[in-house]
Amino acid sequence: MDFVDESHQFPLEQIAWGPFAGRPLGARRFRPLHAHQRRPPPPILPQIPAEAPWNPVPGWHSGSPQTPPMPNPDPAATNHSAGPTNYDAPLRVEGFKGTSEEVEQQWLEEVYRGRGDRLPQLTLRAVLVGTALGGILSLTNLYIGLKAGWGFGVTITACILSYAVWSVFLRLGLAKTRMTILENNCMQSTASAAGYSTGTTLVSAFAAYFMINNQALPLGLTFAWVFFLAVLGVTMTIPMKRQMINVEQLRFPTGIATAETLRALYSKGQRAVQSARALTYAGVIAALSQFWSDGLRLISPRLAPFGLSSIIDRLDKVVFGPVWVGRTVTFVWDPIFLAAGTLMGIRAAASIFLGGTLCWAVFVPIMQARGVITETGYRGVVQWTLWGGVSCMVVSGLLAFFLQWRAIAKAFRGLRGLFGGAPNPTNEMDTIETPMSWFVYGQVFSLVALCWLAKVSFNMPVWQCIVAVAMSFFLALVACRVTGETDTTPTGAMGKVTQLVFGALNPGNMNINLMSANITSSAAISSADLLTVLKTGYLLGANPRKQFVAQFCGIFIGTVATVLAFRVMVPAASVLGSDQFPAPAAQAWRVVALALSRGFEALEPVKLWSIALGGLTGALLTLLPRWWPRYAKWLPSASGIGLAWTFHWYYGFLFFLGALVGWMMERKQPARAELYNYPVASGIIAGGSLMGVALIFWENGPIVWRQLFGGG
Repeated sequence: MDFVDESHQFPLEQIAWGPFAGRPLGARRFRPLHAHQRRPPPPILPQIPAEAPWNPVPGWHSGSPQTPPMPNPDPAATNHSAGPTNYDAPLRVEGFKGTSEEVEQQWLEEVYRGRGDRLPQLTLRAVLVGTALGGILSLTNLYIGLKAGWGFGVTITACILSYAVWSVFLRLGLAKTRMTILENNCMQSTASAAGYSTGTTLVSAFAAYFMINNQALPLGLTFAWVFFLAVLGVTMTIPMKRQMINVEQLRFPTGIATAETLRALYSKGQRAVQSARALTYAGVIAALSQFWSDGLRLISPRLAPFGLSSIIDRLDKVVFGPVWVGRTVTFVWDPIFLAAGTLMGIRAAASIFLGGTLCWAVFVPIMQARGVITETGYRGVVQWTLWGGVSCMVVSGLLAFFLQWRAIAKAFRGLRGLFGGAPNPTNEMDTIETPMSWFVYGQVFSLVALCWLAKVSFNMPVWQCIVAVAMSFFLALVACRVTGETDTTPTGAMGKVTQLVFGALNPGNMNINLMSANITSSAAISSADLLTVLKTGYLLGANPRKQFVAQFCGIFIGTVATVLAFRVMVPAASVLGSDQFPAPAAQAWRVVALALSRGFEALEPVKLWSIALGGLTGALLTLLPRWWPRYAKWLPSASGIGLAWTFHWYYGFLFFLGALVGWMMERKQPARAELYNYPVASGIIAGGSLMGVALIFWENGPIVWRQLFGGG
């Protein structure tokens, strides 16, 4: 999930999942010691022969698994479809401890074996269902992106819809066995690629290009751009996954929420049933809250004043006043953010709250009092605040990456054999992780294709395209780390870094400035999206190589569906910026391209000082935990501090409240916290997300249908 407030092309971008998609989530979190004292026993499964390998991805099934007869008369013990009984124990959200080798071995023994090496995962039906759901949800995301500038993630929605649809098929006799939990996991990977990550670039950079040049790129070039940008970002994830998920065990809270949702759907044990019941109740309450906030107006405009969001808006104007409301120092009600704070953890949430308070309650009032910032409202003010936050995140992310050079070198060790060196000895993890050769082939293939496309489309020199792709790798590292800690993917912020560089390399060329940033932001969102779904698979014991292929499959339908729909919805440039499609994301990208095509000369002195001080802060917050590891848990997160300068203050406030409640629960009632914290938080996210999607379809579904297929 990610807040995709592309309307600002700033890190309100990419919080996509729920009802209000475009909103942030999660960060790294460590449970108290007592939460580590009991590890769940390794899952016990009957000894069923492993699947026959099918290269390059073992275990592709065209249907239900074939299970040989077993002596146990209990069908749940002999049928793969009963795999969910192995997910009654709590998920290993707290992770493992030890060296990288020890951590991976623990995961193999306690999570993967008996699950990922036995249950069907990458099946034809899983890919087809994910393709269908992702294709449908991509149309909604495209429409909402053109309307409001943000999108919602689809993983939780797709998991629940898939489970429900397949249950109906079973009752009707259209299916013989239900999907296993790992099939559903692969399904959500395909749906996420199709429904979310591929279409974001169309409502931002491509729409901005349309507005600047008063014409769209030819259809064939648009297909190629969207497809190869997605391939670039997905394959870029391969070396990041093992370090960020396996070794560092970053949180990726939306991935946790999706895993908890799947576990609740498939679990049968007493504790699991209690957790599932808590998840369900929390989801229903969150859905009702969401409907009260945004659904009453859809019944009748006369009911709009009685909506919860309208009531709170009126109270905010009285309590805070218009000046502080314009600085985003106000209160909103959204349970999803509270739940996200619980998943995020107290350190990251407190860091965001601290950073947001320093930004919006200290820095902004001072700058406004001195006449430096004359704008009011988030959109105007954030263009002054984001520079320090972006610098903090970039410096911190890159420094953390290079400080892990030994682990990074290990991740790239598979390249030796590819280039003729002595083959490295492989272990079990090497056989199930996505091969590094796929990373090389994907990056080279994408680089060649993008260089050709940039030359044909914008007459962009080849060397500049190579620079843009190289920058996208390092900036995607930063974006993925921020996503892992805060669940917010700052794609717009990363794109701004590229725009500044290309403002100096190719001054005055708005199209090159625009599309070079598009390469960076598209790679970042595709990478972060895949890492989020891989986190779900990691917690469930899935085979990461199979899940990678499932994600890759979704790129195809996502490209076709979103590009064709975009052409139908936006037949002319005059549609963008109109009442029909305000396209706030495209407006922001267009303005930034016009301004930053001149490079650093376009920045005022306060912005340059913000960049310098933000970079220094990011470096210190990265190094201090290494110098004084004893106090690491008390030091602020650089990602949280930096991110807070790019979105509203009240987001951080809600995050902090949710994290504080979860932390107090863990301190006072650790057993109940272990049983309920994650399921309740995940249920709130799932319920709010489903209701949000339903309201979007209710309001916009008929309009989208008429625009795509005609009719009255």
